[in-house]
Amino acid sequence: MHLEASPTTNDLDEAVSVFVRHRRRLFGIAYRVLGSAVEAEDVVQEVWLRWQKTDRSVVVSPVAFLSSTTTRLAINVAQSARVRRETYIGPWLPEPIDTSADPEVGAQRAEALEMALLLVLEKLPPTERAAFVLREAFDYGYPEIAEILQLSLVNVRKIVSRARKHLLDEQRESVDTAEHRRLLSAFVSAAQSGDVASLEALLAPDVVSLSDGNGIRACARKPVLGRGRVARLATYRRLWREAEPKVVDANGCTGVMVYREGRPTAFLTMAASKEGIYKVMWVFSPSKIAAFLGSCSRFSAASGHATAGA
Repeated sequence: MHLEASPTTNDLDEAVSVFVRHRRRLFGIAYRVLGSAVEAEDVVQEVWLRWQKTDRSVVVSPVAFLSSTTTRLAINVAQSARVRRETYIGPWLPEPIDTSADPEVGAQRAEALEMALLLVLEKLPPTERAAFVLREAFDYGYPEIAEILQLSLVNVRKIVSRARKHLLDEQRESVDTAEHRRLLSAFVSAAQSGDVASLEALLAPDVVSLSDGNGIRACARKPVLGRGRVARLATYRRLWREAEPKVVDANGCTGVMVYREGRPTAFLTMAASKEGIYKVMWVFSPSKIAAFLGSCSRFSAASGHATAGA
């Protein structure tokens, strides 16, 4: 005898289906606000728990509910994360994520995804950061953003405009994808061979190198400035001894994961303009490297399974 599934089961199945459908978007919002894949995953998990417990029969727009909940939770986490990052040892960099499967990480546009831009976004207050992300990456209308952030329409327009101006003041016109990849490849080749002169030729006069290691031994704890110093740091022999660099897709750009004896030891990416490479970003933190390696497989699995991360 065939028995119909209970309404409760059907309702939960529908809840899972809706959540999985929008999960990439939710992760993309949280990641851009937080600059951390691990924190973003925690936010998405909390959103799923709240979605389960919500009376979904009164929710007019599931995507609006999920986006609002994600944004507000991410802002709360960002406010507490700012305090934690004040005790971070050395430069803090965003956690890189593998974007080989989803170059835009759920967004309508890949805005606010490159590590250099995420680093600039980190300087903005969390609410301002969220407003910019919703507008520029996900193309939310100003009235929608106002409702999500519980602010006036006029205030939201001012916040987004202020964020844009701040980013324009800090950012430079980037090279295209092919040139970025060529410069990074040339940088790694010269660094491996210890060719300081060739490295200096690739760098902008005011280049800065940032190393994120949170106190790891032999990791620069302050930004390194200038062509000569950045080039000499990049040729550090211990880093490249028996090293195997592998090209990866990170944050919508080309990055390099450096392996030694089959173990990932460093992640490298950069930002470049027509003047050359102006920002070199090294991630040595084992937890951030592990987060990068797990980001693609974990996210793909979460999107593909009916559990939706439950």
